[in-house]
Amino acid sequence: MKDLLNNFFGIRQTSTIYMLFGRLKTLLMCGNKGLKTWISMILILSQIFGVMVFDWGMKPAGQKLDMSKFQLVWSDEFNGSEVNNSIWGGHYVYGDNAEARCGGFWHNSMASVSDGNLIIKAEYLDVGRGGKGPGYYSYGMDTRGRYEQCYGYFEVRCKMPAAQGLWSAFWMLNDSTYDVNGNGKDGTEVDVFESPFYKDAWWGGGNDIVSGVEYDGYGKDNQSMSIGKYRVAGDPYTEFHTYGLEWNKDEYIFYVDGVETGRTNFGGVSQNAEWLILSVEISGANGVANGDNHGTGYIAKNKNWPAEFIVDYVRAYQYKELI
Repeated sequence: MKDLLNNFFGIRQTSTIYMLFGRLKTLLMCGNKGLKTWISMILILSQIFGVMVFDWGMKPAGQKLDMSKFQLVWSDEFNGSEVNNSIWGGHYVYGDNAEARCGGFWHNSMASVSDGNLIIKAEYLDVGRGGKGPGYYSYGMDTRGRYEQCYGYFEVRCKMPAAQGLWSAFWMLNDSTYDVNGNGKDGTEVDVFESPFYKDAWWGGGNDIVSGVEYDGYGKDNQSMSIGKYRVAGDPYTEFHTYGLEWNKDEYIFYVDGVETGRTNFGGVSQNAEWLILSVEISGANGVANGDNHGTGYIAKNKNWPAEFIVDYVRAYQYKELI
């Protein structure tokens, strides 16, 4: 079915539709054919229609997260007065340099801590920083060489930045992700969530997020898979929500507010420790913001930013007993 759907829709839409058909199949096979079942079927069919026609996200409807099997082993609650450099470094940004990243530049001055929250700001600067000129600036930061973990549960509680043309993300990576060997067992980019949909269409489907995995580098050999597009309840730009990943030797399981959105073992599950990344990226390429990359809509022409990615905490848990 996926091959057939791929002839008409993109990878993300196909993944979403395929998972909704899976829900419908389960309901048909296991439902008692009562009124509740028929109502559920109608709701699923309406979601399929919405995804096909409007590229809407589906609502999380999986299992609830069982935290009793985990123990907290690492966290940053951002209770200090500044970013803790013993925990976080620039994501391929070194020292006071600014580096081009998609349609903007990353510089460490765009990250700060206030009132128990990390704030990564995205803003147009007439005077550049870190050796770069005018443009859009934001930041990406990671725990590479400071904290890395294999398997467990990883969670962020945050508010997404409310502006067109950018996306925030909580993701994981290791150096072996770049190795091309036909599988992701040595290292996989795992996108716990990305938020590229802020008011990117007239129907305002901006409370959607995507999750997924990719491996074998970022060139022609790259392999990727989206688990679908999901709708977050409420307003993720003004309200805190949690986004989590359960990672074991068999699969990755993704959660929004403690409810499963999807799971996959695409490419083979990474068996090596990975570091955590928080970032805000701006649509475009080579430091030029143009709105053409990553499906993020268009940069505001009047430059009436800044927008802020506000993070309450990042936490990592290990299994009490590895499964």
